Amino acid sequence: MVYVILIGGLLAGVPIAIAIVAALLYFMATGEAPYTLRIVPTEIFKGLNSFPLLAIPLFVLAGELMNESGITGRIIAFANVLVGRMRAGLALVNIWASVIFAGLSGSAVADTSAIGRVFIPEMEKHGYDRSFAAALTAASSVIGPIIPPSIPVIIYALIVSGVSVPALFLAGVVPGILLAIFLSAYVMLTVKIDHGDQSADLDGPSNTEALLQGILPLLMPVLVVGSILLGIVTPTEAASFAVAYALILGLFVYRKIRLTALPGLFASAMRDSAVILIIIAAVAAANWLLTYNRIPNMLTDWVLANVDSKTAFLIATILLFLFVGLFLEGIAAMLVLVPILHPIAVSMGVDPTHFGILVIFNLMIGLITPPLGLCLFVAEGVAQVGMARLIRSIMPFFLVEVLVLIILTFVPQTVIWLPRVLGY
Repeated sequence: MVYVILIGGLLAGVPIAIAIVAALLYFMATGEAPYTLRIVPTEIFKGLNSFPLLAIPLFVLAGELMNESGITGRIIAFANVLVGRMRAGLALVNIWASVIFAGLSGSAVADTSAIGRVFIPEMEKHGYDRSFAAALTAASSVIGPIIPPSIPVIIYALIVSGVSVPALFLAGVVPGILLAIFLSAYVMLTVKIDHGDQSADLDGPSNTEALLQGILPLLMPVLVVGSILLGIVTPTEAASFAVAYALILGLFVYRKIRLTALPGLFASAMRDSAVILIIIAAVAAANWLLTYNRIPNMLTDWVLANVDSKTAFLIATILLFLFVGLFLEGIAAMLVLVPILHPIAVSMGVDPTHFGILVIFNLMIGLITPPLGLCLFVAEGVAQVGMARLIRSIMPFFLVEVLVLIILTFVPQTVIWLPRVLGY
């Protein structure tokens, strides 16, 4: 009955956190174990009583401010200088603009929305199929939460003790760039347009001016991540610095943000943060119940007794997270499954940093898979091409991303090389 309540609530559109708490309350009220319902609010509070969690609303706010600062056009112009004259140049600019944007917001959904509004109509004007443009925008947006700074990385480090945020930040750099390279290679080899030149020809500033205008936005991830790696600030302090930097750019440098717009931006960031934090709180209570009943221990013992190799475990993990990503939002799936699977991975000899990036990469692919991929919905909302058509267009990109995931899984040096070189 517990699973009926949980699954039924999710299918009915009930917020994930509410469905989890409802199922939890039912189990504790009807179970035979000596639980008390007062444990639920206590564990919910404990789940949020963490100073590092402040980094989440701060990074969300920094992303909102950066988006409002008018830097999207500057990022596009910068990427256009780098790759715009190559074959399928406009598609390549789309991909590499997402790479740059990843260092500013760390949000795939924000990336899809901000870049999609510019690129989808622009690519159609240059002869690309509109559904292809929407699919490419959604697929390249997956890079956002992988390249630092990244909200999923911060949450993962909070779930798992002993895994450092700087190590995970560094570990995401090569996978994010590798994904961009593979998407670029696929686009260059397969793209066909109906008319016009295949290279980008965007109206905008000169090459020199575009490069200069891109310096200030690009400094933000360098300063934020660099200060964390050097041990100068904690991730939470770095997030507050990112907010201050975004405010200075928006209010005084670019003058795109008006003081009257700030309440709306803060409210939007607050709503987005609340969605994440309430899921964290609800899952914290559910994880307490699982731990109390020794479910993680029993699953660990069963896996160790029945899965005889690290390779088999990694394959099973990939398939599990790809399946879960079809139905659950990535952060919620991470909060539920990582406390169970991480100890198993470590006991199997998997590097904790390697496993963390695999989990994050895996679940971010879920953002472009039906039926509940958030980036799919955002891209379709911008492109208005119909979900069935968009799904057909995104399947090749999904396969490219799965191929990169397989490489990351079985060539762990692609993930752990950079952290080790820099001493993490």
